[in-house]
Amino acid sequence: MPENLQEHGCRIYGIKNCDTMRKAFVWLKAQGVAHEFVDYRKPGVAEARLPDWNRRVGWEMLLNTRGLTWKKLTDDERAHVDEAGALALMARYPTLIRRPLLDTGKHLLVGFDAERYARELCS
Repeated sequence: MPENLQEHGCRIYGIKNCDTMRKAFVWLKAQGVAHEFVDYRKPGVAEARLPDWNRRVGWEMLLNTRGLTWKKLTDDERAHVDEAGALALMARYPTLIRRPLLDTGKHLLVGFDAERYARELCS
């Protein structure tokens, strides 16, 4: 996909077998929004992009503390999560990253929100 995503759709990061991802895929298809899916569990994908994502939305927004991966972490791993610790954990366990992450080129949208998607992608 070309780097200028505004003209050519968006890139959506996450994992395929996730209910929230499915909702996003359905919405994108229904709106005719071109998109490229990137599985951030592939080696190096999350680690390479985390610094940019963190700069754009902050680690607190990225870190999924409600999912099974978070619950499976040790008490020590969860105890003192700061920026560096959170980024290291997300690089090690990409499923700790909230999903979907939708990169429009201009904005990084975290989670699925049909109204925000419409504002950012259809206007």
